Amino acid sequence: MTLALGCIADDYTGASDLANTLTRAGLRTVQTIGVPSDDLALPEVDAVVVSLKSRSIEAGLAVSRSRAADKWLRGRGASHVLFKICSTFDSTDAGNIGPVMDALRSDCGESAVLVTPAFPETGRTVYQGNLFVGPVPLNESPLKDHPLNPMHDSNLVRVLARQSRTQVGLVDLATVTRGADAVRARLTELAGKGIGAAIIDAVFDRDLETIGLVAAEHRLSVGASGIGLGLARALVSTGKVKSAAGSGESGAAVGGPAACLAGSCSQATLQQIANAERVMPVLHLDPDRILTGTGEAQRALDWARPRLAEGPVLIASSSTPDQVAALQARHGRDAAGHAIEQTMADIAEGLVKSGVRRLVVAGGETSGAVVDRLKIPGFLVGVEIAAGVPVLRAVGAGGEMLLALKSGNFGGAEFFSDALRLMR
Repeated sequence: MTLALGCIADDYTGASDLANTLTRAGLRTVQTIGVPSDDLALPEVDAVVVSLKSRSIEAGLAVSRSRAADKWLRGRGASHVLFKICSTFDSTDAGNIGPVMDALRSDCGESAVLVTPAFPETGRTVYQGNLFVGPVPLNESPLKDHPLNPMHDSNLVRVLARQSRTQVGLVDLATVTRGADAVRARLTELAGKGIGAAIIDAVFDRDLETIGLVAAEHRLSVGASGIGLGLARALVSTGKVKSAAGSGESGAAVGGPAACLAGSCSQATLQQIANAERVMPVLHLDPDRILTGTGEAQRALDWARPRLAEGPVLIASSSTPDQVAALQARHGRDAAGHAIEQTMADIAEGLVKSGVRRLVVAGGETSGAVVDRLKIPGFLVGVEIAAGVPVLRAVGAGGEMLLALKSGNFGGAEFFSDALRLMR
């Protein structure tokens, strides 16, 4: 295998988003869970997205796992590696974006790295180094309230500088609009001043194409799926990859029982759960019962099993931001998050043992816990359910299974119904 592009994603839903974006842009793409083992049979592809659950763990561990993924990808011929992060730059001042970027930059010898979470298609833009969600700065949007990585500063130059050992500069929109040569010159100027990373503005899709052309000439970039789109288009337009657009994996129908799990507390997911209650049975878990270990997972499975033969069910641990804050105050942020993730993983494992072969999961941390528990080593990327969310067909898992892993903020109001219609 000789890869045109290697990618390291810091969570599983973000990895699915990126794999979907690369596939739509014409790259044959596989998503793996963790660094693949040597005996995992992968098809001939242009890009591999290695999914890590490293966004919210201790920074040193995130660095070591990311370095292992980088070594594997470069060992398969990837001259450029994209470190894929969230489009809302979910990261505290302790990391993990800065420490991982610093380590990967050191390993590959890159002088200056382009960084942007912009993806205009999904409403994420960067202007003068500030991240916007739709028309408002990130810190004025509901997306600022991530339960593990709240983001209350929209200036990414400041945010990244607080995490990184290198100086952080800016490539502004005026430079980007002048084209790839202007971006190259600005990046060279910053590197000459000892600045090792540059937030780059992007407001329109064409900005991503300019960024992709320049980034592809270097060994490392950092950003969300938007920069992945720019890189993919650059690889196709320069002839380094022959486009395979429209040839996404479909495969045989799987059938059998279906279930949905929701762990995200985003406003989008809360609305999706409310809409799902009109068309399928929904069970809301009690977070306090989860934290006190009073058998909430078993209660959920006992509730779900007799209903699976009649149609899909949805089990949700999602709560409003105020409820999450109160729960964290009572039990501690890390303890609350870990207990809920593991309970959702327990439920997923029990559902699969009960015959579920089509599983929709909402929430990045929840998706990571579920996929780890199910020991799925990788996925083939299928049709798109919503922007950034494809149908995934498990590979190397010992049986046919379809999944959809959704970042909390993604998808339309009827996402769960839309997903199940496409997961045959």
